Amino acid sequence: MKRVFISFAIEDKYARDHLAYQANNAKVPFEFVDMSVKEPWDSSWKTRCRERIKQCDGVIALLSKKTRLADGAKWEMKCAVEEGVPIIGVHIHSDDKGQIPSELEGKRVIEWTWDGIKNFIDRL
Repeated sequence: MKRVFISFAIEDKYARDHLAYQANNAKVPFEFVDMSVKEPWDSSWKTRCRERIKQCDGVIALLSKKTRLADGAKWEMKCAVEEGVPIIGVHIHSDDKGQIPSELEGKRVIEWTWDGIKNFIDRL
């Protein structure tokens, strides 16, 4: 079973929940993982998060206007790139996009469609 890490701003947790719901309804053979925290993250969080990302087949970064202020999510994206884990950015809103973080420079960024997300996971 493929493991996919989901990176998102905590304010966008609803989008992560929606993605998990879509995957469950489609009965897809993969597992979503994240490291969402409601408290400030520290070096032990970073160590645990890096280990979790390294154990995943890919990373989906959910993008919104909140992402640019989400230090944890941006660190997760940077970590995935450093570890060579395939990553894709997915805009949560097609009509109200935030800027693409520099951590995703040169990486694929798509609109939120189940087919687009599933195609990324299928290629992992």
